[in-house]
Amino acid sequence: MKKEYDVVIIGCGPAGIFAARELVSEGLSVLVVDGGKDVEDRVCRMKEEILCRQCNPCDVMCGVGGAGTFSDGLLNLRPDIGGDLSEQTGDVEKAWELVKYVDGVFLEYGAPDELLLPKGEKIKELEIRAASVGARFVPIGQRHIGSDRASVVIKNFKDDLTEKGVEFLLKTFAERLLVEDGVCRGVILEDGRAINATYVLIAPGRIGAAWVEKIVREYGIEAHYAGIDVGVRVEVPALIMDPITSINRDPKFHVYTHRYDDFVRTFCTNERGFVVKERYDDFIATNGHSMKDEESPNTNFAFLVRVDLTSPIENTTRYGRSIAKLATTIGGGRPIIQRMGDLRRGRRTTERRLERNPVQNTLKDVTPGDISMALPHRMVMDIIEGLEVLDKIIPGVASDSTLLYAPEIKFYAMKLTVDHQMETTIKNLFAAGDGAGLSRDIINAAATGVLAARGILKRSDGKS
Repeated sequence: MKKEYDVVIIGCGPAGIFAARELVSEGLSVLVVDGGKDVEDRVCRMKEEILCRQCNPCDVMCGVGGAGTFSDGLLNLRPDIGGDLSEQTGDVEKAWELVKYVDGVFLEYGAPDELLLPKGEKIKELEIRAASVGARFVPIGQRHIGSDRASVVIKNFKDDLTEKGVEFLLKTFAERLLVEDGVCRGVILEDGRAINATYVLIAPGRIGAAWVEKIVREYGIEAHYAGIDVGVRVEVPALIMDPITSINRDPKFHVYTHRYDDFVRTFCTNERGFVVKERYDDFIATNGHSMKDEESPNTNFAFLVRVDLTSPIENTTRYGRSIAKLATTIGGGRPIIQRMGDLRRGRRTTERRLERNPVQNTLKDVTPGDISMALPHRMVMDIIEGLEVLDKIIPGVASDSTLLYAPEIKFYAMKLTVDHQMETTIKNLFAAGDGAGLSRDIINAAATGVLAARGILKRSDGKS
């Protein structure tokens, strides 16, 4: 490892590796720093949870490929899902071109050729059904890699970057930045080593949200708190969702509730998939997987309430963590599971009710209980009302036997203020991806990495 590079990238998720690809292709020396392991060393030992009890959370949330390596591996091919790329490009057409470019790179490294396109007239019918009950259906072209195949694509990607000259420093965290006279000149690692660089790109992924917040305060980088999404993982018989997932594999429904006028949405649908656990340092959350080569009889999806806070408490990350910690405490260190009918009637789900429930839970390490003891009342009401609206579009999705797992929380870092080149208010410090609050999914994270790299290249060529 050298002591000086053209670019140091903090984070090896989609934003980081796509940026590295752009930069090394133009002859720049690049070092990627990440606290996690190489993709081949990131092992998911149990299907029913992302991490076993002995694993470090960083084994899945950190490392080559980022958290997306153990996700459903579904690429949503729209610039306005998982963020809004047109905010960065300044042009909707350019945003679409960027999505196509990112998709092409994934194909180059082994993503499946099959493109899941919304089906013509059926899409129109679904849009009408959603609109008739005050909801909105958002059709999306998608490409499904699969939780069991994403690591292969990422390995191909990383091997190519290594061959082209990108250096990787793994199992090492960046501690601070080297900033002199308002200019970023490198990074300081956790062991005290200083790495000099002409440019630094911060792209640490969602797990790096707390670190981003720390450096924002330390260096006075302009930023603001973004909203978070809090809710449940819903599990129903696949037969209920099949008429919808046959039209769009990961359908996006948006609902504004009548009682509170809150925004609720579906997210990350796993057709015939498995509910899994996410283990953080001090709480448990839920997520979903779907495999290319293995199926369950159920389909699951996240159902999330958008939460934005205003003065005097604007720290949405801290608020979300407090909810997750309470849910973990009530669940005895395991996710809470509840039948929809029990939540609707204000009673807890018991072991007996769960055993005789027509829908059998794919995640077994759970605590039957009462989600309303963990989530705020307003969110519980939003979830009930939102699912009942969704039931009018997808009959059966809000039946008494539907299973709800809590908590499901999507954290987003403080949103850094960047220009169209993705440069922050510190000169030569660029930002991209979920950890910088600039994206919310794989495609958008990768796209912001591409934009940041191109911004750096323009600067290095003296064009801006």
